[in-house]
Amino acid sequence: MSMSFYNPITTQTWSNGRHLVRCVKVIHETQDASTFCFMAEQPVMFFFKPGQFVTLELEIEGEQIMRSYTISSSPSVPYSFSITVKRMPGGKVSNWLHENLKAGDKLAVHGPVGNFNIIDFPAEKVLFLSGGVGITPLMSMTRWLFDTNADVDVEFIHSARSPRDVIYHRELVHMFSRIPEFKLHVVCENKIDIGEAWAGYRGYLTQPMLELMAPDYMEREIFCCGPTPYMSAVKRILHDNGFDMNHYHEESFGATPIEVKEDVLELAEQAEADAEQLDYAEMFSIEFGGSGKSVHIQPDETVHAAASKLGLHIPKACGMGICGTCQVKLTSGEVEMDHNGGITDEDIEEGYILSCCSKPKSDVVVDF
Repeated sequence: MSMSFYNPITTQTWSNGRHLVRCVKVIHETQDASTFCFMAEQPVMFFFKPGQFVTLELEIEGEQIMRSYTISSSPSVPYSFSITVKRMPGGKVSNWLHENLKAGDKLAVHGPVGNFNIIDFPAEKVLFLSGGVGITPLMSMTRWLFDTNADVDVEFIHSARSPRDVIYHRELVHMFSRIPEFKLHVVCENKIDIGEAWAGYRGYLTQPMLELMAPDYMEREIFCCGPTPYMSAVKRILHDNGFDMNHYHEESFGATPIEVKEDVLELAEQAEADAEQLDYAEMFSIEFGGSGKSVHIQPDETVHAAASKLGLHIPKACGMGICGTCQVKLTSGEVEMDHNGGITDEDIEEGYILSCCSKPKSDVVVDF
């Protein structure tokens, strides 16, 4: 590494978009979870809100695949960022990352984006609830609070299959041993084959268990991430006790992000077959300035669907307005965009939209 790396004049700041990064380290956290650390070739300050995520752009067996993962590191360590990935049975991307991605490899990432973060919902008392690999966004938040000496009362409750499956266990114990306002609780499932001595909580998180660990949970800002059954159980407890759900936040795209496959040819053929049956008076024209192509679509169809009908491939990962991968510039017309945090207010003001969740309200021209 040359000393020019430290030159502040050449340092750039990360912003939502596509970026080339290099894997610099792989850390094996547990038997089936690893952390992948990334840096840019030129110095970049990776500022983001703790809890947000990035989308990896990968090529696996000749197929382009986009997959979103939460950033597990903290922006308080700004020249790199990390994701922690757990192997999923039959998981094409998670298994590929574990078996192939190594230090020195380069790839493209999109982001950072996401509404699930601790910056937008500040509070003096917080409760972090995580299950399995759902710990990653909450670990980013905890690292941020620890590194910045934040005056925040933190109760952290994590559920895992067994003691050896607790990701970041030693680091969590270290952080929580140094700050009296930080309290850590770990719950391990009560399995016969747990295979290790464990003096802590066993079983699944229940209301009595929650009351023992965080008796004032009704007074806290709650951040929850984990498998869907886990988050559903947490919400049932809160609903049953009249918790104000405006103070409850959960990771919306889940532990296993959706794999979205573009079936462009089929959509194009379908559009051609149906063309004669459509009433063009009720449709809007979607023109793509970069290609000069245009198509008419119904008001309830998306800009992304219009592109697919023309054989144009706008990259996307989530299909729900979360990841920000399908962002394009709107140069003319008006759309209704129902996104889930995948685009910033600044980008919207500059005319950008997410094609996967934008439906036309007039004839539209897109720069793509």
